[in-house]
Amino acid sequence: MEKEKVILDEAAIRRALTRIAHEILERNKGIDHCILVGIKTRGANLAQRLAERIHHIEGKTMPIGELDITLYRDDLTEKHEHPQVKETDVPDITGKKVILVDDVLYTGRTVRAAMDALIDRGRPQMIQLAVLVDRGHRELPIRPDYVGKNVPTSRTELVSVYLSEVDQGEDRVSITNR
Repeated sequence: MEKEKVILDEAAIRRALTRIAHEILERNKGIDHCILVGIKTRGANLAQRLAERIHHIEGKTMPIGELDITLYRDDLTEKHEHPQVKETDVPDITGKKVILVDDVLYTGRTVRAAMDALIDRGRPQMIQLAVLVDRGHRELPIRPDYVGKNVPTSRTELVSVYLSEVDQGEDRVSITNR
């Protein structure tokens, strides 16, 4: 039986996102010309939560988008014979600072696919990366700008993010052995 170890509970996730929201505001000197874009599925939910925190702190609404990277994955044919493409809804990013949001950063391949998908939609001024968990083991030269928690892991471990919006009302991040 696999033993699950919770590394972030609901309160820890909330604190991490609040800290990331403050860091985004500080680094970008506010939210002018900034857009949050979440990678589907959980990255989009985290981007929405970040937008809410930024609105609470700054009193301004930040544009937000959702990005499906299914067709940009380099392992598309290996994982799915018939991939299910979800809707992408991204505002105009040309000349904007795009903060790309995802739940877990691992090899960097998902982020690479997301950057390809963004570039196909326009030419942003810059792309920044915000992740809830950075677990290491990069295969590409990708580094997050904002991190909720760094979690050293082995390749045999699985990091799972559960968010109330998609996972029956619970928020937590856990590690299990594969």
